[in-house]
Amino acid sequence: MCGIVGLYLKNKKLEKHLGKHLTAMLVGMSDRGPDSAGMAVYRNPAPKGSVKLSLFHPDPTFAWKKLASQVRKAFGGKAKGEVRGSHYVLVAKGSPERLRKWIPEHFPTVRIMGIGDIIEIYKEKGRPEQVAQRFRLHELTGTHAIGHTRMATESAVTTEHSHPFSTGQDLCLVHNGSLSNYNRLRQWLQRHGIQFQTDNDTEVAAGYFAFRLQQGDSLKEALKAGLVDLDGFFTFAVGTRDGFAVVRDGIACKPAVLAENDDWVAMASEYRSIAHLPGAEKAKIWEPAPATIYTWGNA
Repeated sequence: MCGIVGLYLKNKKLEKHLGKHLTAMLVGMSDRGPDSAGMAVYRNPAPKGSVKLSLFHPDPTFAWKKLASQVRKAFGGKAKGEVRGSHYVLVAKGSPERLRKWIPEHFPTVRIMGIGDIIEIYKEKGRPEQVAQRFRLHELTGTHAIGHTRMATESAVTTEHSHPFSTGQDLCLVHNGSLSNYNRLRQWLQRHGIQFQTDNDTEVAAGYFAFRLQQGDSLKEALKAGLVDLDGFFTFAVGTRDGFAVVRDGIACKPAVLAENDDWVAMASEYRSIAHLPGAEKAKIWEPAPATIYTWGNA
């Protein structure tokens, strides 16, 4: 099953309501994904020379301030963060590559959920309304976001296995469907330097697109290649620093709907998660075609 939602705001006046609208969209997909939920929100770019990390630890008493202090000592400059539920969004000086390596070496029980300039990832076990409340999602402002509600079929129900999956800077992926060749593809990607933290098929798709981008593909080129190399049934929503993209496989048996007006672009597995948005009754509404790539912003 699983449910996917995405919202890209064209009207800056709506940015203060991004979290409120995304919450309603996720809750609308509760029946499709009661196991866990997650979202990637694009907001508050890190200062020049700094990077933003979304971190997770299962212990609610974990000493995040100690981690930030150690990062300051190791990398210099400022390192500050904000706790939301089980997650900590840290903004620190340093390169993404060095921080991605340093944190697991010094804090091996901390999981990096996302890294980049503007992305924040929050995900956890539980029903979508519970997860949204834990992370105070309704408070968040931003330019765009994607989200996911999961009904597990391919791997365990854990926070780590929840979507979105992020393997590139400011890049993340949510997925409804299943891939049949992901074990072989994971092995191939690992030989080319892509690292994975779970056995989830969606993380393999995220790693595949990250690899294609590293090789110089544009996002559209990477998604087009994925239509050939990824075997299975899927609807993908991909978040990038400046926009998002949607693509379905060539059979397109997994549901999806798109809607657009002058203020926003939205996608969801079912229209009920779009219907509440302001001006939805006058939006252009359509079903995305099979094997067709749709992008907004600079995605």
